[in-house]
Amino acid sequence: MKGSSFRFRLERVRALRERKEETAKQALGVALDHHARGERALRTVEHALDGARAAQRHASAGPINAVDLLAHQAYLERTEAARRATCDELARREHELARRRDALTAATRDLQALERLKQHRREEYDREAARQEGLVLDELAVTRFRRSAA
Repeated sequence: MKGSSFRFRLERVRALRERKEETAKQALGVALDHHARGERALRTVEHALDGARAAQRHASAGPINAVDLLAHQAYLERTEAARRATCDELARREHELARRRDALTAATRDLQALERLKQHRREEYDREAARQEGLVLDELAVTRFRRSAA
């Protein structure tokens, strides 16, 4: 112990897990941003759907020819299909967001386990160093006592 300093043998593994956690945090950030954009897209398409429904109600309130009525109906159906597709995409984004959260949780848990092990090993090292230092001090005290007694 004399002259040596604490060295955690799994430091490279700990550093890798730390990088893995950082990568998981970044991936979660990207997924959060992607999900937020999906929510904005859904709000936009729902606004368009409300407009299409209002336009169809307005058109059917007065005299309208069959071609215009069919065009309004086709627009409404396309807008509803776009909403369904946007909802499906948002569900995929929510699933990806959940996966990224789980990955971050696992990476954090793995890193914390190694951090606890490192702390435990550090405490063991400190206790042994204190014990060794105590032995040296005891030896010095015995030597001084012998010299003063002689």
